Amino acid sequence: MKNLVAELQWRGLVHDMMPGTEEQLLKEMTTAYIGFDPTSDSLHIGSLVPIILLVHLERFGHKPIALVGGATGMIGDPSGKSDERNLLDEATLTHNVEGIKRVLSRFINFESTAANAPILVNNYDWMKNFTFIDFAREVGKRITVNYMMAKDSVKKRLSGEGEGMSFTEFTYQLIQGYDFYHLHKHYHCVLQMGGSDQWGNITTGTELVRRMNAEGAKEAFAMTCPLITKSDGSKFGKSEGGNIWLDADKTSVYKFYQFWLNTTDVDAEKYIKIFTFLDEPTINALIQEHQQAPHLRVLQRKLAEEVTVFVHSKADYDKAVEASNILFGNATADDLKKLDAATFLEVFDGVPQAEVAKSEVQSGIDIVVLLNEKSGFLKSNGEARRALQENSIAVNREKVAEGYTLTAADLINDEFVLLQRGKKNYFVIRAV
Repeated sequence: MKNLVAELQWRGLVHDMMPGTEEQLLKEMTTAYIGFDPTSDSLHIGSLVPIILLVHLERFGHKPIALVGGATGMIGDPSGKSDERNLLDEATLTHNVEGIKRVLSRFINFESTAANAPILVNNYDWMKNFTFIDFAREVGKRITVNYMMAKDSVKKRLSGEGEGMSFTEFTYQLIQGYDFYHLHKHYHCVLQMGGSDQWGNITTGTELVRRMNAEGAKEAFAMTCPLITKSDGSKFGKSEGGNIWLDADKTSVYKFYQFWLNTTDVDAEKYIKIFTFLDEPTINALIQEHQQAPHLRVLQRKLAEEVTVFVHSKADYDKAVEASNILFGNATADDLKKLDAATFLEVFDGVPQAEVAKSEVQSGIDIVVLLNEKSGFLKSNGEARRALQENSIAVNREKVAEGYTLTAADLINDEFVLLQRGKKNYFVIRAV
């Protein structure tokens, strides 16, 4: 087997690892799992790391299992949280589970027939008929309260952060631990992976695998990756508009692309190792090229390309680049008209807008009247005429002169007109 651990280490994707893990992965095809709790019906880019770990596992010849936590999602993981999570109702959970399965299936082929074909499971399937008494006897008996209270996720909550911890959340690590045992028993899964905040839950699982096997000690391993942060200490994966999601209907491809394009030099150097599958020589060459001419943003452009293509598609990436060039490049009216309404609004997010009646546009509006009276873009007819005489006014990126009449032919998507004075002063007309 190729050395998966060495690959993950140079990429900065190993935080903690149980002794013997690397040897196990080198010895044979190993079945490993990562869990995803259905707190939403999609996943955001914080979940890209575990998804990428599953892809690395498969590429290195191992068998990945993606577990959607239909059962654990009913409780809520206390790890990294200072307050109790709100419990989701069953209908919401079912909806979320299906959404996460759909997202995961975009990256991992669960229909594969290869020897190491990935598997998708839902822990609700084996927990739904597990009675409380059976769970207390079979699982609760194996792990002491002392052991559970020693976990950081528990200690932090009991030491005064937030309002303490309910019994419901206290049992979470046992239920997650039982998942590991179940997957070990039914799929010969011997490794669980996850974020560094999951170390306590994962090691409880390795203990249960050992203690619940009647035939004696069984091997079980754990590996975690660091939680991704920004160089300035702020939370990774969020923009001013909130989370950056993996679904285009929650975060447009354009905004997704812009998020990666706008990363700092320091972050881009780290992220290109974590979030792409480019090999080490290629990445080192890119870093060197970037350091020689940082203003060209070679790293950011390559990072944005690789991640956007991986999460969406090459066609979506090309559209996002086109949209970016419209704002920052020498785009034409024809380029603008290629944009759909949603992308147009996102490209020009924050640009002042005014509405005019579509019937007026169809009848024709004189450019001076449009610039002042109809939009307020310029303060007076005199200022509008001066700007036109200076050749500084453009309609949909094409310069216009006094006497120009705006008509329905100028409408982008039968709705928008982009006015511009100089290089950076934009204004959007919306025909309603």
